[in-house]
Amino acid sequence: MTTRLSLGIGALVLSAALAGCGGSPGTTTSSAPPPASSAAPTSAAPGSASASAMAAAEMKVASSSAGQIVVDSKGMSLYFFTKDVKDSGKSACVDACLAAWPIFTTTSDAPAVEGVTGTVGTITSPDGKKHVTLNGMPLYYYAKDKAPGDVTGQGVGSVWYLVSPSGEMVKGAAASGY
Repeated sequence: MTTRLSLGIGALVLSAALAGCGGSPGTTTSSAPPPASSAAPTSAAPGSASASAMAAAEMKVASSSAGQIVVDSKGMSLYFFTKDVKDSGKSACVDACLAAWPIFTTTSDAPAVEGVTGTVGTITSPDGKKHVTLNGMPLYYYAKDKAPGDVTGQGVGSVWYLVSPSGEMVKGAAASGY
């Protein structure tokens, strides 16, 4: 009887903890973009896939001042680098470039997405990590984006651009965030 009661209470506590993990973009703060993507739980938008499918999404779509863009599971904006060559299997951003533009990585062979319609894949980074690609182009964070909704990397040096759900570069100007 004690074992069943303990298991029941444990399940209840776990359910409550998982329910508390959800949130909407812009409610969580982050001191820096994560170096690697994780499948952290996110809240499901009305009319979207089930909450469990949304929780597993490593990339999703968010509205921003530049339109619909691709973000990671925590709502951090993702970018393309125009000097990358589509389907080359490598990144043109190396050495000092990576300090300002960390790569978006995964541990999965098939990263889960929500609302992203472009072709998702991975390439191997120089340090052996799985660098996520969209339509054959590597994806990056911008180190100066500090919180979900930040899009401060848009248009930097006329070579860094936000990513649309279909996997195209968003060339329009962006204001300060979502």
